[in-house]
Amino acid sequence: MQKRKRAVVIIPTYNEADVIGEMITHLFEKTFPKIKDWDCHLLIVDDTSPDGTAKIVEKHQKKFKNLHLVLNAKKMGIGYAYVVGFKHAMSKLKADVLIEFDADFQHPPDTIPVLLQKIDDGYDYIMGSRKVKGGSNPEGWGFKRVFFSEVGGFVGRFIMFFPFKHFFKVTDPTTGLKASRVKGFVDKLDMKNLYSFKFGYKIEFLYQMLALKAKFTEIPLKFGLRTKGESKISGNTAKDVLRSAFLLRWNDPFIQKFLKFGTVGFIGYLVNATTLWLFGSKLGYAEWLAWLLSTELAIISNFTWNNVWTFKDQKFTSPKDLLSKFVQFNGTSLGALLIQTTVGTILTTFLGVQYRQLLLPFIILFLVMPYNWLMYNKVIWKKKK
Repeated sequence: MQKRKRAVVIIPTYNEADVIGEMITHLFEKTFPKIKDWDCHLLIVDDTSPDGTAKIVEKHQKKFKNLHLVLNAKKMGIGYAYVVGFKHAMSKLKADVLIEFDADFQHPPDTIPVLLQKIDDGYDYIMGSRKVKGGSNPEGWGFKRVFFSEVGGFVGRFIMFFPFKHFFKVTDPTTGLKASRVKGFVDKLDMKNLYSFKFGYKIEFLYQMLALKAKFTEIPLKFGLRTKGESKISGNTAKDVLRSAFLLRWNDPFIQKFLKFGTVGFIGYLVNATTLWLFGSKLGYAEWLAWLLSTELAIISNFTWNNVWTFKDQKFTSPKDLLSKFVQFNGTSLGALLIQTTVGTILTTFLGVQYRQLLLPFIILFLVMPYNWLMYNKVIWKKKK
């Protein structure tokens, strides 16, 4: 008989005594019995709530054998609670899928079977979204909460993902309803070096899961209005989320490489602009020759700095490799040279040489840099498989 897959629903709690018993009973008596193909467990991670939440969980453990409790010594933040829960669920409960869930019924329990069905459909990471068709925010939310949800969520995903595909695919980055496949994904998350162990954890897990190329989708979430218990939203939540979003994007290896590429390109521009002035205005060379020589000197500068800095992990050190790659670099840069020389000559012919220094950054930014980025990554410093 094939072993059933195990799903662990993780609920972090702090002062949830008014609702936790009702939630536990609902999940075990109404929700879990509907899910035939999964072995469902519930893990409560309580931050030693002073209202006795843990005691209520312990009482229910006598009735429900798949109910588990982990106590944190003190309140460390919702992100910290989930890290503790994830690790416990993987190491002690041997979970195949982890579901992040709230204790207060703001996440409808009926979404759990939907999440697991998506896992069965082959998805690795499923998020409940208030922004897709069928999803919504509570009608009773005030302006501040709606503003945080709508504007904060948009700004967060803009910082993290724009202009790439996940900016358009992820509609609700701060949602707390998620299902994640363990093997190959959650078991590879870096949980030790999070920028935030508070609400910022949500977008950090999201960012990491997508970086691991998890197959991702969203389901509608009709977010309920809290009537009992203590909200985990604090005054600095928005600041915490946006800080995490900025740090994630800033420290992303792709962004760091692109920033270095841009800096090297700017140095190349300075070399280009200075020598173009020297050859064109000071020495009076023919227009085409001034553009040709200044562009080639910029190419030499770009090759040197990119090799020792931007692509240092793949840099060439032997004289043979340096020579062959420099020749190849010049070959691929012929496109940039032709673009810059041709477009520069044509535009200065029509507009006048007095616009030469204004035209140069335009040509570099919109024509040469995209071409160079493609050539550098796909040809010169192409990673070996």
